[in-house]
Amino acid sequence: MPKNDVGGPKWLANKMKSKGLQKLRWYCQMCEKQCRDENGFKCHVSSETHQRQLLLFGESQGSYLAGYSKDFEKGFNDILKRQYNERRVKANVVYQQYIADKEHVHMNSTVWVTLTSYVKHLERTKKCIVEDTEKGWYITWVEKSEEQLEQEKKDRKKNKMLRDDEEITQMYVQQQIEKAKAEAGSDEEFEATELHKDENEVLKLDLKLKPTLLATDSKVGVKSVFKEAAAVKKEADLKVKKEKEDSGKRKMSALEEIMEQGKKKQREEEAKKPKVRSWLRKGLVVKVVTKSLGDKYYKKKGWVKEVIDDFAALVVITETGAKVKLDQDHLETVVPGEGREVVVLWGEHGGEIATLRSIDTEKFSASLKLVTGQNAGDKIKLPYEQFSKKFEAK
Repeated sequence: MPKNDVGGPKWLANKMKSKGLQKLRWYCQMCEKQCRDENGFKCHVSSETHQRQLLLFGESQGSYLAGYSKDFEKGFNDILKRQYNERRVKANVVYQQYIADKEHVHMNSTVWVTLTSYVKHLERTKKCIVEDTEKGWYITWVEKSEEQLEQEKKDRKKNKMLRDDEEITQMYVQQQIEKAKAEAGSDEEFEATELHKDENEVLKLDLKLKPTLLATDSKVGVKSVFKEAAAVKKEADLKVKKEKEDSGKRKMSALEEIMEQGKKKQREEEAKKPKVRSWLRKGLVVKVVTKSLGDKYYKKKGWVKEVIDDFAALVVITETGAKVKLDQDHLETVVPGEGREVVVLWGEHGGEIATLRSIDTEKFSASLKLVTGQNAGDKIKLPYEQFSKKFEAK
């Protein structure tokens, strides 16, 4: 008889015979083997493979149960998220779909004995809203994935930008309305009222007409045709010149004013932001905190051999001796043990050397004693980021 190897004839024959779900009492979760009858299950239990697996299970029962529970939870929750996301569904409906796969992890091999206990677990972890009704347990998946949270964050940012644009537009329109009202307020306004007069009263209209050019005296001389033509030409030249000046100093449109206000607001916000401080100094011990160089350099310590452009440094890795160029954002200070020398990075005592006396882990600060400078011997207290271990060549 050929061996029951994966992919072999006997293995394929057994797979064809075991179509669909088999009886749970003839399934061994530990060996992941389904027997077709009681005799086959009895033979499997007495086999050497099962006995060896049973000894392994006895040594670490908790890890086996945790693994099976994790696989069951992942398979059940995947169906719930994909098909019934944020929809109310009966828990048994989801369970029936899960066990339709004959390779599934059975519930009796997990930490949850019944489906009810697993539903209560979903409620405790706040992944689902659970309802206990006469027809059974109903669940609604409410936990959101990282992709959904990221998309909601982008939508909120987009909506905020749209609201800001609308507010700027409305503010500009309101300014124009107030400006128009202010200009119109200087003119006198008249309202029409009803005419009230006595029966014998005579109406008199006092009309004051401005004199026109036609009402001039008769002694106006006859103008020359050539003088009139020259005057017309001069007026046209002045008009063209004025239009050119106006085009050079044209009034900004509404959109341009909104853009100008937005740029002004952005410049004000940038002016309020604190400037980045350079803290790198030659001879400091630092730690690499960026993963861009891989695990080879991540969390490795080194010392600053050279400072480049105030915000970058040539760092020598202590463990391997490799030299890497890193930005100060990819480095952090190192707090040594008590009694070791450190360098103050900035502030009143920037560049001075001090001795570490004690560390306050609750306030993330340390007590130092200055060794160099005018205030040598003084005791100061600084946060972790304001000092770093001094490199000592061996």
